[in-house]
Formats: sequence, C-alpha cells, structure tokens
Amino acid sequence: MLGRACLGFIAGALLLAPTVASASPALVFEPYNGTVFYAEEPDAPWFPASLTKLMTAYVTFHALRNGEVKPDTKVVCSKHASIQAPTRLGLPVGGSIPLETALKVIIVKSANDVSVMIAEAVAGSEEAFVARMNEAAKRLGMTQTHFANPNGLPDERQVTSARDLARLARAIIIEFPEHADLFAETQVQVGQQRLRTHNGLLISFPGADGMKTGFICDSGFNIVVSATRDGRKLVAVVLGEPSTRTRNARAAELLENGFKRYFWKSLFGTSLDGLALQTAAYDGPAHLREVICGPKPSRKSQKRAVRKSNLVLDAAPAFELSGTSRSNAAN
Repeated sequence: MLGRACLGFIAGALLLAPTVASASPALVFEPYNGTVFYAEEPDAPWFPASLTKLMTAYVTFHALRNGEVKPDTKVVCSKHASIQAPTRLGLPVGGSIPLETALKVIIVKSANDVSVMIAEAVAGSEEAFVARMNEAAKRLGMTQTHFANPNGLPDERQVTSARDLARLARAIIIEFPEHADLFAETQVQVGQQRLRTHNGLLISFPGADGMKTGFICDSGFNIVVSATRDGRKLVAVVLGEPSTRTRNARAAELLENGFKRYFWKSLFGTSLDGLALQTAAYDGPAHLREVICGPKPSRKSQKRAVRKSNLVLDAAPAFELSGTSRSNAAN
C-alpha cells in the first residue's frame, strides 16, 4: 500500500515537470542547500555574455569586505574603459562615479565601460582583476569556466556552463546577503539619466528578486534569475534562447514549476555537485550568431552600426548612455 502511494505521489509530481521544449542549457535550484530541481545540458560550454558581471560583482564584494575599496571609492573612466563596445555609460576619460553606483550600473544596465572601470579601481588593471575572477571561479568549483574580461564582450576564451553559473549565483546569495538588494534594482539614477533594467522578470514575475541578463550574438539570450515565495527561494539559469521573450517565458515556467513541486524536490532532488558530469559530448561552446543575429556584417556595416550605437540617448551634461549594437552587445 505504501509503495503504491509513493508511486502515485511521484507520478503526480512528474506531471508538474516543465513543458517548455528547448535544447539549450537550463537549471533550477534551491540556493541555500544546492538542491537541483531541474537540469538540462548543465555542463554544455556556453558564452556567458553579461552574466560575466555576476563574477565582477562577486570579486568586488570581496574587495569591499576586505577593505581594499569602499562604497564611495571613485572609479575613474580610463581611455581603455572608454573604448569598450556598447552598452556604455559613456563617461568622458577622467570622469568618475562612486563604486556603489558603478555596481548598480553594471547590474541594472550592464555597462561594459563601467565593468572595466571597476576592475581597474579594485585590482589596478583589467588583467589583474580577471586573474582574481579566475581564482574565484576555481575556488567555487566552476570547473568549466574561464574569464578573459570583466564585462562579457565576445572572446572565445570566455566560457562557462549553467552548472557553474548556478555555483556562482549560490555563492553570491549565501556569502553576500547584504548585497541582495543590488540585484533586485529595476533602475538607477546617474546624473540626469535614469537607467532601467534589462531584466523584465523583475517586473513581470511574482516574487522575482534578482539577478542578471546577458546577450551576445554567439550566446543567444541568457539569464540568471532568482525568486522568493513564502520564504522559499529558487534560482533559474537559462542560456541560449533566441529572444528576450522566449528567455523570460522559459525562466518563468521553470521557476513556476519549481515552486509547485518544491516539497517533492526538496526531499528527492540531487545537488549541484551530485549531477552527473556531461562534458564528454561537447567540443566547445555553441556559436549562435547566424541563428540569432544573421551572417556577420561586413566592415562597412559594422562601422555604420558603431556610429549609430554612439548616438546620445537622453543625454546628460557630463556623459551619455550609448545604445547597444546587436552584433557585439553584452547586456
């Protein structure tokens, strides 16, 4: 009798499995104990795009805790920072903002120039900061991950996986609860500009409270998103979706189903480390450029796109927010 009851209970729980059909990587987990509720291609190598900035924030949080920098430390726009591809805040060379504001700008608006500014302020150079990022990844057990820059702009060496991003998200949530509000921000005021989030789920999904989106043509549309309901927290990692709409829909359905079967998965789910490693089947990260953005543009088209992306949007006296060129944006 008990056996039949258990089978019926499990069968009922399985009926609540996600119905979104997709071959791209996805993972849903409970961050405090690491229990995995759902996983699909968790170890497929993938370009993180601006999900990179989660590690940029994590390394900076450690620097703040260690007293290397303070929230009001001025981060200055160098020549190197100023020439990063969009999205950009667009400070002039020599311009500065407080580190506290800079962190909000990279999480809310994903500014690539500000990520480099933070790296240089914290570690003295972008290279030294990237070394810290890779040291942190190794410490967290992110075995499929390597960083080459602090903003996620295209680089063949910059690779991660859904499982590794879950490890990073979990570390941020557990180690730095004092910074939780940063990832829930939907807008940030900088000078005369109000910058709004790329993460629409913070507005549309009940209980959503973090974390970050990412996009380059080769990665497709990525997201790490957290949500809390009735004191229960879940995090979803979704990579490689063809649009923001499908990315948000898949993440929302995965979270919704996770909350519905929370009790069963809490009892019988495996852990992030307990998932079988699936790296043998992959030769390298997927390149989705032609699917997502079409053929790579000619040099002439690229120049036109860069000129267009540098048009001032809602310009403020001291700086501009540059728009995104879909061919290289990391947001």
